Amino acid sequence: MTVSRRGFMGGFAATLGYIGVAPELDLFAQNRPAAPGGAARAPRMADDYDMMAHLSSNENCWGPPENVMKAMNNAWKYSNRYGYPDGNLVAEIAKHHGVKTENILLGAGSGEILDVVGTTYLLGGKKVLGVEPSYGSVYQHATSIKTTAIKLPLNKDYTQNIPAMIKAANDHASELGLVYLCNPNNPTGIVVTKEEVKQLLDGTPKDMPVLIDEAYHHFVDDARYATSLPYVLEGRPVVIARTFSKIAALAGMRLGYAVASKEFIDRMRPYSMGSINALVKWGGVASLKDTASQAEVKKKVIDLRKKTTSELAAHGYDCLPSETNFFMVAIGREIQPVIQEFAAKKIAVGRPFPPMTKHMRVSVGTAEEMARFMTAFKEIFPSKWRTTAAGV
Repeated sequence: MTVSRRGFMGGFAATLGYIGVAPELDLFAQNRPAAPGGAARAPRMADDYDMMAHLSSNENCWGPPENVMKAMNNAWKYSNRYGYPDGNLVAEIAKHHGVKTENILLGAGSGEILDVVGTTYLLGGKKVLGVEPSYGSVYQHATSIKTTAIKLPLNKDYTQNIPAMIKAANDHASELGLVYLCNPNNPTGIVVTKEEVKQLLDGTPKDMPVLIDEAYHHFVDDARYATSLPYVLEGRPVVIARTFSKIAALAGMRLGYAVASKEFIDRMRPYSMGSINALVKWGGVASLKDTASQAEVKKKVIDLRKKTTSELAAHGYDCLPSETNFFMVAIGREIQPVIQEFAAKKIAVGRPFPPMTKHMRVSVGTAEEMARFMTAFKEIFPSKWRTTAAGV
């Protein structure tokens, strides 16, 4: 049985309907049908969905490579079975990272992993410590299990304030269940350096769990950055969350995983749904082995990100120095009406990220999509250089 890439992903879109634009949530990225404060979304036809330039959810716009599609298509024969062969996905992930299978926990996207970690360590009213803005799933999950978060502001340069996190972790140690670090951070795209991560782990209470979300790890070029996976081998109290949704282009298929000590994994496992489908397990195995395709995607993303941010700068609009497949541009006015203006032009851009509500997060799309975005941007926002010149 064969399924084309367009048919495969288009069917998923038709099932869920186009998610539209809402200020609170990015439901595809967060893998939730609804969340606290989330408005209901009117279903759209697949044709409406396909007409949009999807620059709102940080997906891989090129889709899975052919070998990954082939692996998933070949797995359709298991769709009516339990206990099917799964390509030894857990073993392949463990091998990929140089750890044991006991150090791996699968999830339906890293969104499930973040929820599982939250449930494991925040029950009983324990709080999560992190920064704002960051990826809000962990904070929303805390609310859903009737606890809360201690959220610290970013520095003036939009980096994460590691000394402040260390101080808060120690000052509130008895209240906290875990510390959350998104690296690179979503929505800013800015990294926490390897020295800062070490500083955080060395400075927080010895047994304090630290959840490090590395969803965008594969896009980073900054030499100051490093994955925190070696800390698992050192026995540190860290959980690393990874996903196949971004560079591997399997967002709609839902596959992620945690890497942590056996003790942590054993504690987390009872809260995991174990609902990973047969197709994506085989797709995940093929994806891990296809480093060439991921290198190609990374290059295209970086080239298009640099091109677009340079064009925005030439138009008079500054962008944050992203190391991901998205960037934030300072637009100088509230984002919510702007989202609607782009939607009217068949372009979906990122939701608000308080308190940075005068910035717009833009995912990197295809060359054609980025050209559409720039055309729309220039129609919506006047050139600051022209405005300045006219005022002289």
